[in-house]
Amino acid sequence: MINLGEELVAAYLEHIKGCEFIQQNLYTPDVQGEIDVVGINLKTKSIYVCEVAIHLVTGLMYVTDRKTNNVNKLNDKFSKDIDYANTYFSEYNKHFMLWSPIVKKSKATSKHNQMKDLEDIQQNIFQKYGVTVDLIINDKFLSCLHELREHAKKETKELKSPVLRLMQIEEYLKKHTKKGKGSSRDITYE
Repeated sequence: MINLGEELVAAYLEHIKGCEFIQQNLYTPDVQGEIDVVGINLKTKSIYVCEVAIHLVTGLMYVTDRKTNNVNKLNDKFSKDIDYANTYFSEYNKHFMLWSPIVKKSKATSKHNQMKDLEDIQQNIFQKYGVTVDLIINDKFLSCLHELREHAKKETKELKSPVLRLMQIEEYLKKHTKKGKGSSRDITYE
């Protein structure tokens, strides 16, 4: 079954970041686990290593043993991701990203504070590796979707990504119906 979040990220890396190679659910050889999406841009010698968390109702919330565990879960994931990229792509520019469309803001005193969790994760990873995790969340996630939609709107060839193809169909249909050429009044059944 297609993972729509990972498909969006893969499409973004290919069409916006210019990655020639994209792998979803990359199982890492040296450590247990997988990386959600990896993109490689050979021209710029860049690798994009992405974790994708699409939790629409709860926002960013990993739960272990009935306890919210965002910090431990994502620290572990990014530590493995960074070790993998450093081992196999030492000569590449490395970009580590967390993609999550809904990260809820809470009061500073709240028991579960997703934004604070992300600050802690960024600080932990920076202290351990000297690496900044780029957060593609909330408005920034939406902005990336707009970039994909603009790309789909301008592209005339059939796009292979199901997500981009849907955006492309929507954009061309909007254009077509605005011209008055697509009215259902044009068709009669007898």
